Amino acid sequence: MNVLDTFRLDGRIALVTGSSAGIGTALARGLAQAGARVVLNGRDAQRLAEAQAQLRGEGLAVEARAFDVADRAAVDAAVDAIERELGPIEILVNNAGIQRRASFIDFPAADWQELMRTNLDAVFHAAQAVARRMVPRGRGRIINICSVMSELGRPGIVPYTASKGAVKMLTKGLAADLGPSGINVNGIGPGYFKTELNRKLIDDAAFSGWLVARTPMRRWGEVEELAGAAVFLASDAARFVNGHILYVDGGLTASV
Repeated sequence: MNVLDTFRLDGRIALVTGSSAGIGTALARGLAQAGARVVLNGRDAQRLAEAQAQLRGEGLAVEARAFDVADRAAVDAAVDAIERELGPIEILVNNAGIQRRASFIDFPAADWQELMRTNLDAVFHAAQAVARRMVPRGRGRIINICSVMSELGRPGIVPYTASKGAVKMLTKGLAADLGPSGINVNGIGPGYFKTELNRKLIDDAAFSGWLVARTPMRRWGEVEELAGAAVFLASDAARFVNGHILYVDGGLTASV
């Protein structure tokens, strides 16, 4: 087989959580362009429908399912319905996430719990629900969206950093547990990308200037630049890649 053919995802069903906007939509678009039938997910049905219409307008095979990935019962029901109505989920991308900024001393306990439910618990719930179906089939790809904050710390986002560090180690643990069943579990660690989640930082001239100077590529990332990593890790080109976190960060984690 030609090596380029191993990157194709034709006929595979991919569920991408948190994909009604930003990085999630970009990842969904990339997987669909590679031939996958992608199921978008989000809590806001209206935003989800708009994302679905946009991608279908580009000629891509896209479905949509509105549910909260932090709700275990909702995750189980949605995975059941997708597999029953569309077919086996062969690719899961755990992308849903939130950010809350405050000093550690003043960080509200309720915000900590909400952040952990969305950024960490939801990854566990979705991965377990899908893996239970992948294991008997002996194949599957799970991609968890980590962050450069899986490796680095910054003031004001202690809980986010804790959640993304945990997702990194959850990824490695899942790779060890599920690898013998033919399931590859890897992560993507985005650097700083132009998204609504980062709007406050983008609009902060001092921070943006610091970031550009700190990043070897000397710029912010564009969300489309994450799609190739997702296609690679979802494809047969990465069939012997397991437990790896692929940092797409312009070199941020490689330099001091």
